[in-house]
Amino acid sequence: MILRFTILLLAGMVMLFTSCDAPNDNSSHLEQPVYEDVPFLQEYSVKYYSQDGNTTLKQVGADRNGVIRILSSAGLLQPRDGRFLYPGDLVKDGTYRTSAHKQIAGMTVIDDQLVYLDDEAVFSHAWAGKLFIKHQLPKAFLFAGSADFTFLVSDGSEMKLLQDDQIAWSGTYPDGQLLDIQYDPKTNLFYLLSAGTISSFSPAEQKMNTVFQAEDLTAFTIADQGANLIVGTGNGYYVLDAGSGKPDGPIQNRLPATQITDIAEIDGNIWFGSTMGAFMLREDGKYNYYFGERWLPGERVVDIRPGEDNSVLILTDGGLGVIEFKELTLYDKALYYEDQVRKRHIRLGFNAGLNAMEKGDLATGYLDDSDNDGLWTSMYLAGEAFRYAVTGEEDALQNCRESLDAMERLYTINPVPGFPSRSFERRGY
Repeated sequence: MILRFTILLLAGMVMLFTSCDAPNDNSSHLEQPVYEDVPFLQEYSVKYYSQDGNTTLKQVGADRNGVIRILSSAGLLQPRDGRFLYPGDLVKDGTYRTSAHKQIAGMTVIDDQLVYLDDEAVFSHAWAGKLFIKHQLPKAFLFAGSADFTFLVSDGSEMKLLQDDQIAWSGTYPDGQLLDIQYDPKTNLFYLLSAGTISSFSPAEQKMNTVFQAEDLTAFTIADQGANLIVGTGNGYYVLDAGSGKPDGPIQNRLPATQITDIAEIDGNIWFGSTMGAFMLREDGKYNYYFGERWLPGERVVDIRPGEDNSVLILTDGGLGVIEFKELTLYDKALYYEDQVRKRHIRLGFNAGLNAMEKGDLATGYLDDSDNDGLWTSMYLAGEAFRYAVTGEEDALQNCRESLDAMERLYTINPVPGFPSRSFERRGY
């Protein structure tokens, strides 16, 4: 009873001091600042694991309806059942049964619609299925295109320019094996990447020019509305002037990870994939780093693309991570954590840990007893007492009562006077 009285006295004192009026002498040095709880963007991850470790994940994309598709060595996949802290998985996509037999080798997004490349044609299920252009490259796996359905297709060496539903030009890439093709609508140019060269191709002039040469090039993206190219290597990245091809300074390699595997510009931000997670360049020149299973289901990033509602799709060797951004206030966030605590961290009134989860799957964990049950619960109790003093919410008061019941029993469950127990649990465990 002494413990219960002490904590209730503490709660009363908190309520008293938080309800006091400010002094009337207008002395600014005695006034305490008041925090304004303004909204901010909270980022979090939803993960979808690959079911088969032998399946190679290659590309990801999303259309205007939020439909996500993943290109893999086992065909097209789709995410299933994932939400924050409840991982989903990747399963076979059978939405269009008439396309299930197609050997899809490439995928891109044009005007927020998914476009595919197989051994016969460039095609899409959008635009009433009208897009279907044969390319005559049975081993094609690279392509990019414009909104007027002009495409450059390649098998890594041979190239075909598709215009007006026909092959308008054929050629061979002169600088090794092609790794990537991207289209810039501002300049009407295709940019092509090999391990040693970045080139541009003009569909109007049907002419190719060398833009930049260096060793160990791995990835690139067109940025700043076509003004710059961000070019990744095995040891950092370059920023190039797209017009001149000249680097804007030395290679950037003071990074969270230097072996770049993919680059994308999304909503004005530059995102990098690497062999050790993903990171985003901030306005202050620093980076937000996303690594480990808190954020991603795998270490090596394969592809980064924009998703629905300003989300970012990060495809890894172990599955898909979707980085979501949600507007919250600190009060909203506190209530979210409060909901978490009440739903899965209350054991016999104590604030307890959920242990032995598999890949963060909450359904696989159990509430564990700890010799610090009293410590964590007293801290939680103090927070709930302050919450009740400030808000007067009846729910907070009930939480205090339940925590007090558990804390009081630490004193009464053993027969030694003045010697509180560390914890208690049902016998046999």
